[in-house]
Parts: sequence; C-alpha cells; structure tokens
Amino acid sequence: MTTPIVRASTQLSLKGKTALVTGAARGIGKRIAEVFADAGASVVIADLRLADAQATADAIAQKGVKTLAVAMDVTDEAAVDAGFAQVQQQLGAVDIMVSNAGIQIVAPIEDFKFSDWKKLIAVHLDGGFLTSRAAVRQMIASGRGGSIIFMGSVHSKEASKLKSPYVAAKHGLEGLAKVIAKEGAAHGIRSNLICPGFVRTPLVEKQIPEQAQELGISEEEVVRNVMLKDTVDGQFTTVDDVAQAALTFAAWPSNALTGQSLVVSHGWFMQ
Repeated sequence: MTTPIVRASTQLSLKGKTALVTGAARGIGKRIAEVFADAGASVVIADLRLADAQATADAIAQKGVKTLAVAMDVTDEAAVDAGFAQVQQQLGAVDIMVSNAGIQIVAPIEDFKFSDWKKLIAVHLDGGFLTSRAAVRQMIASGRGGSIIFMGSVHSKEASKLKSPYVAAKHGLEGLAKVIAKEGAAHGIRSNLICPGFVRTPLVEKQIPEQAQELGISEEEVVRNVMLKDTVDGQFTTVDDVAQAALTFAAWPSNALTGQSLVVSHGWFMQ
C-alpha cells in the first residue's frame, strides 16, 4: 500500500508588518506594494510625486490594509530621514524596505554628460544607501529586525551598451546588499537584491526609441535583438514576476536567505 504524500498549503504572510517601497506610485514599485498589501502588510508609498503616491495609496487601501503616502526624494538625506520619521510616527517602525526608485539615461560613454552620470548614480546608489540606512536604524531600534530589498537588474551581473552609470550603479547595489547582510545579521536584518530583466514599464518604454536612435535600428529590432535576444522565450519579465520575488525575500523567516541576488529575467542571465 502506497502512503499518500500530503503537501502542506503555505501562503506567505506579511501580517503585522510595515513595508515601505520607494518609487511606488507606478510600475514595479506599485505592483510590489499591491502584493505586499495582499499579504497583509501596511504599505507606505514613497515617491517623488506625492499626488501620484496618494492615489496609489488610496487604491491599495481598498484592500483593507493601512496605507500611507510619503513624498520622498531619495537623493536628499533630509527628505529621506523626514519621510521615515513620518512613517515611524504614523505606522511604527519599518519592517520591510524596498529600494526601488530609479531612472534611466542612455548614451555612449564618450557623449555621456557628467551631470547625467551624477544624477543617475545619485538616484540608484545614494538613494539605496540613504533609504537602507534609515530603515536599518528603525529595525535595530524596534528589536524586530527586518528585510531590506534592493532593486538591482540583470545589469547587476551583465553590461549593455549605452548604460555606463546604470550598470555601475546596479553592480554597486549588489555590494551594498551584501554589506548590510553581514552587518545586519546580528539584528535579524536580511538584505537581498532582485535582478529583473527588461520589464515593460514606462522606464523601459522610454528606452526603446532612444536605443533605436543611438544604435541606428528600428524600435522592433531594439525589442527583439537587444532587449529580449538572450531570453529563453522572447518574453518580457512582468511586474508581477518581480513582485513575487520581493514577497519571498520580505517574508523569509530567517538569515538563511540573505546577501543573495535573485535574477528574474526569463533566462537572460543564468547564474
């Protein structure tokens, strides 16, 4: 007689947690906030555009969770610290922080303006540092630990033409995630990196004509031969693909999963 295999039904839960997501008014950040809310978390929508952040927070609140919209320029130390202080006052200490805010500027390195280099590095690297520092401070003070999640990219592992500061910044975020994993372990703080392939968000839509012009090819060729060339199925990564990865990192119960990077790219990059 064969004994039947009983499989436990598990559902990742963030009940009782407060999650702050930067750049969450739209795109990947918005979907992460929605998935976190579905898992029971109180959600903070931190974005440069307060009106858009508030609209997103109001929509997510319909799920029956607490939400808060916060205006946050992640490159501004005072703005980041003030935003986290507002969260502490209204919802309590942050348990989960997703550093998702990002921009893209494309140009060959010989034409890349230093001002554009500094702008992009500031949003990704300075923003990643300032928001994670603020989150770690609250997590240590609360005594509950928590989860720091950085939004990297396949460009944390690989390079592409026309993206010198973006590739440099995304490589840098992987290093930052590993340092926080080592420093935070004693406090129960995990730190990980998600590395999506191309996700068809407004940020990527903007790149298609820009790359077509720089490379002298059609927009269709940019999509087929540049963005999706190395995937296994010619498909874009979706915002939900990335959000589910974020939920896994956020809900993981121990330091067994920390200092890691998870590539979500339809096989574009295989570790």
